[in-house]
Amino acid sequence: MDIKSVLVTGACGFVGWKTTLELASRGYRVAGVDNMNDYYDPRLKDHRLQELQRLGNFTFHRLDIEDKGPLEELFKREKFDAVINLAARAGVRYSLTDPYVYMRTNAMGTLNLLEAGRRNGLKKFVLASTSSLYAGGQMPFVEDLPVNCPISPYAATKKAAEAICYSYHYLYDTDITVLRYFTVYGPAGRPDMSIFRFIKWTDEDVPLEIFGDGSQSRDFTYIEDIARGTVAAMEVQNENGYEVINLGGNSPFKLSYMIELAERYLGKKSEKRLKPFHKADMQATWADIEKAKRLLGWQPRITLEEGMEKTVRWHIENRDWLKDVRV
Repeated sequence: MDIKSVLVTGACGFVGWKTTLELASRGYRVAGVDNMNDYYDPRLKDHRLQELQRLGNFTFHRLDIEDKGPLEELFKREKFDAVINLAARAGVRYSLTDPYVYMRTNAMGTLNLLEAGRRNGLKKFVLASTSSLYAGGQMPFVEDLPVNCPISPYAATKKAAEAICYSYHYLYDTDITVLRYFTVYGPAGRPDMSIFRFIKWTDEDVPLEIFGDGSQSRDFTYIEDIARGTVAAMEVQNENGYEVINLGGNSPFKLSYMIELAERYLGKKSEKRLKPFHKADMQATWADIEKAKRLLGWQPRITLEEGMEKTVRWHIENRDWLKDVRV
C-alpha cells in the first residue's frame, strides 16, 4: 500500500514503542500518541519515550484516544495514511477492578479513531487484539474459531473493538487488519506481566507469587517479532478488505519453564509461593500462525530461550533504576 505517514497510538507502551522503532527504521513518518497514564509505573514509558524522541522521523503528541475532539484535530492536521491502534487498557485481572475504563479506551477509543480516519481519507487501520478471546476454544487457536464467550472485561472490550472495526470495513470499505497477540514479552516490557515480575523478584530475592501451580502454558512471543508482524500487517492490502490474524510464537511453554530460564540466566534460584488459580486467566494458549505465514510472510524468529536471555540481560544492565519500579 502507498503509505508514508503513520499514526501509532499507545506509542510509549511496550508494543507501541517497538513498532514505532520498526516503522522509523523503514523510513515511515511516524506520529505517536500516548496519554502516559499510570496504570503501571510511568518510568517504563518515560524510558521508551526518551529513545523514540531521538528519532528524526518521529513526533510525539500527549493525547488520549478517548478525547474525540483533539483526536479529530490531529487527523485533520497530519493527514495520516495508516493507523496502528496499540493504545489499550491491558491486563485481565485489573479489568475486573475497573471495567469502565477498559470499555472507554478499548472500545470507544477505537471508534473515535475509526471515525476520525473515515473523515480524513485513512487508507489502512490495524487493531491490536488479544489471544484472550479464544478462552475455551480448541488449540491451536485458529482465527475462525467462535469467540463469543469472553471471560474477562478486558477480552470483552477487545471483542467490541473488533466488532466495530468490521462494521467500518463493511460500511465504508476501510481496509482493516486485526492482530491477535499472544503473550508478548521482552526488554522494557510491562511490569504488570509475569515475566517482568519474576525476573525482578528472583534478582531481588523476593518470593514469586504464582497463580496456580505453574503448569499453565503460554505461547510466548518476543517483542521484536511482534513489531515486525505488526508493520507487515500495515503494509499489506487485504484481498477482502478485512482480516483477523494471529501473531504468536506457535510453541507453548509452561510457566514453570519460563521461571527456570529466568533463574538460569540470573544464576540464582527463586522461592515460589503458590496462590489459587485466577478465574479470569486462561489455562493455556497456542497460536496457529499459518495465516500470518501465508498473508504476511511472517513467522517468529526468536526462541523463548534466546528471548529470555535478552530480557534478563536488559534487566541486569538496567537494574540500578529498575529496583525502584513498581510491580
